[in-house]
Amino acid sequence: MHVSRQSVAAALPGVALAVAVGVVATLVGRAVPVVGGPVPAVVLGAVVGWLVRRRRQDDGGQRGLGPLQPGVTFSSSRVLQFAVVLLGAQLSIAEVLRIGGETLPVMLSTLVVCLVAAWGIGRLLRVSGPLRTLIGVGTGICGASAIAAVTPVIGAVSADVAYAMSTIFLCNIAAVFVFPLVGHALGLSQHAFGVFAGTAVNDTSSVVATATVYGRQATDTAVVVKLVRTLMIIPIVVGLAGLEARRTARTQLAPDTGPRPGPRVFRLVPWFLVGFLVVVLLRTTGVLPADAAPGFAAAATFLITVALAAIGVSTDFGALRRAGFRPMLLGIALWVLVAGTSLGAQAVFGLL
Repeated sequence: MHVSRQSVAAALPGVALAVAVGVVATLVGRAVPVVGGPVPAVVLGAVVGWLVRRRRQDDGGQRGLGPLQPGVTFSSSRVLQFAVVLLGAQLSIAEVLRIGGETLPVMLSTLVVCLVAAWGIGRLLRVSGPLRTLIGVGTGICGASAIAAVTPVIGAVSADVAYAMSTIFLCNIAAVFVFPLVGHALGLSQHAFGVFAGTAVNDTSSVVATATVYGRQATDTAVVVKLVRTLMIIPIVVGLAGLEARRTARTQLAPDTGPRPGPRVFRLVPWFLVGFLVVVLLRTTGVLPADAAPGFAAAATFLITVALAAIGVSTDFGALRRAGFRPMLLGIALWVLVAGTSLGAQAVFGLL
């Protein structure tokens, strides 16, 4: 991908802000180890973002982050993705296969419960079909990535996408704060909490952040579980495309122009998860020495803190308020159901 000097220059202010907040949050985490760096990063970032928006409004500018936006967007997405790649240095192929295999029943249970509940509760709340589908796949699979993959298949309008993204974002932020408290209250082991975070938190960034607060072993497990969970995008998109094509054919509207996800399916797996597996392979074959793992882990933790600082800065409380009550209630209900199903399934399958 070609990156111009102009785009780099445009991103620098926002990246610098995210790094600065990340450094402060890291120092807070060192001073109060039980809190860690990621949670203060979200809180400090949200405060800074609110102050920036308030200052721009007072100066007569438009809403938003202005020149900070490109760098903040880059930090909240790409920086986090690089951090996930680095986390692969702590795992081997055998561990990935073991963790993925033993947690697959939990992942499938949470996905089925989430999709069925999205349909049923969404109808009771009178949430539109496309919107409840977006919230359902976003909660059940991988947040914004799943929403982005499903949107063109079901023909969702931009307003529905915005509502779904806002709802998922709210639950992501809540998970970073609430889930570690739940884990400690229940006495979950590092492995059990990693499975919990990997199956019950929506977005990759929040999965990593939530698990990082709990511990390194929890983070390793959560990343692998999330990796396997993300692959569920492919059958879900193919299935929705088939349903949409059948619906189009039944209504006799452009029967030959239904969604064709064929080539797109192969691009649904995010690049950073492929990168994660490549680093795991390098670690397994010894190309990447075991002694390097702690350094990679420290770098990944700091990048996660920077990314969460940017996510905090990106928080637009006005947009969350405008998202409306019913979609938000649906998202929260699904979030609670998936969390409960994850813990219940772990108990049933002997993983707790």
